Amino acid sequence: MAEQTAPPHIREASAPPGKSDAAVVRDALGVGVAVGLSGFAFGVTSAGAGLSLLQTCALSLLVFTGASQFALVGALAAGGNPFTAAAGAFFLGTRNAFYGLRLSQLLAFRRIVRPFAAQWVIDETTAVALAQPDRRTARLGFTVTGLALYVLWNLTTLLGALGAEAIGDTGAWGLDAAGPAVFLALLAPMLKSATERATAALAVLLGLGLLPVLPAGVPVLAAALAAPAVLWFRGRLDRAGEGR
Repeated sequence: MAEQTAPPHIREASAPPGKSDAAVVRDALGVGVAVGLSGFAFGVTSAGAGLSLLQTCALSLLVFTGASQFALVGALAAGGNPFTAAAGAFFLGTRNAFYGLRLSQLLAFRRIVRPFAAQWVIDETTAVALAQPDRRTARLGFTVTGLALYVLWNLTTLLGALGAEAIGDTGAWGLDAAGPAVFLALLAPMLKSATERATAALAVLLGLGLLPVLPAGVPVLAAALAAPAVLWFRGRLDRAGEGR
């Protein structure tokens, strides 16, 4: 998601709302339900990677950021070192810190609420909050999305892990591919600009190309080099265009 550098323009609650509360709740629940059901894929993938039911559920309860969770269990399933897998998951999760900087201005929660709200600062809650016309509806959208997604993600994680234990070998059923498939499905709609699509394509090439030569989990970290590489190349093109 593209971050805005200018300070957010926030209307006061007394201003005429551009969106009804019912519409905000409907949109927030739609996002929460649609993405929350993907927790089933994580539960299956985590169990297939060898994590216990308790470990799988603890990841969703405490980490609660899908991309990082999938990266962690994916690296472990490939035989990666736990520290390398955790490093890759941590790197992906750092984006939420930048979301938090943006949302802290927009939502302006009281200090006592911020530690609890921080747990729900993820891609989906950020997108819903930023789409609202004022602070009150932004808070409503953030809260409803976060609550719906947190409850459903953890519930479906439990169901997925239990189901994986019941059917045995997830690879034999093809369920080991569920996690990557869901992750790609969530990522694709976010790639709107040519720069974002080029970055994603280069990251895929780096990640897949380095799999045979680097330990499991390291290609995920190396794929992060795609972003600065694409931005550097784009800067060169822009400067070349200005020089003509």
